[in-house]
Amino acid sequence: MIKTILGFGYLVVAMIFLLPFAFTALILHALGLRKPMKVIIYRLAQGWARSLIPVAGSTITVKGRENIPKKGGVCFVSNHGGFFDIVVFLAYCGRPFGFIAKKELLFVPFLNIWIYMLGGLFIDRKNVRKAIRTINKGIQRIKAGGGMIIFPEGHRSKEKKLLPFHPGSLKLATQAEAPIVPVAIEGSYDVFEKNNRVVGADVKIAFLPLIDTASLPTEDRKQILCDRIYSAIKEELGV
Repeated sequence: MIKTILGFGYLVVAMIFLLPFAFTALILHALGLRKPMKVIIYRLAQGWARSLIPVAGSTITVKGRENIPKKGGVCFVSNHGGFFDIVVFLAYCGRPFGFIAKKELLFVPFLNIWIYMLGGLFIDRKNVRKAIRTINKGIQRIKAGGGMIIFPEGHRSKEKKLLPFHPGSLKLATQAEAPIVPVAIEGSYDVFEKNNRVVGADVKIAFLPLIDTASLPTEDRKQILCDRIYSAIKEELGV
């Protein structure tokens, strides 16, 4: 229980402490210094994530970082075992990225600000028209050379297993014709959800070999990608 209180306390305090630096970078970003400020905001978040890992008492094993393109549009496709996934990904991805977040997170203090500054896009899944606009923003971001991460299971699996991918979940990658880096994360569920308290755990993250979507046939591209990514992540997890 003490570790849980300390962990969540540190998470909130660190987020608040870093906000002035992130706001300054955001203002400079709006004034035209987009590329360097985007990197600075990411580095601040990366530092926060890496400092949170030892506070949670966890150890991280990283594999395949050489598979991450250093520049150009890219879509990361990952399984989603627990809340700690995004912390681990922030810590070891090594480049700025955005993600699709459910609109309910827009009303969570401090977290909503960080999601926005990191390039997160809030989606209203109950409003199809608004949801499509949000996805199109993500597609344009990738086409402009940015990175996005998606969790095609739709929600946390909460165990060492891989849920079926939702239909249409790879639209960001297929419509942007972006290369895909499958990501397999193991052990994140054990950090908090397994016992409903913070527990030190061994977490593994593997960045798997890149898949070139543009070289795939247009017909059945979505299904081919879905099968290849699912199989790659499943094999890495050993489930």
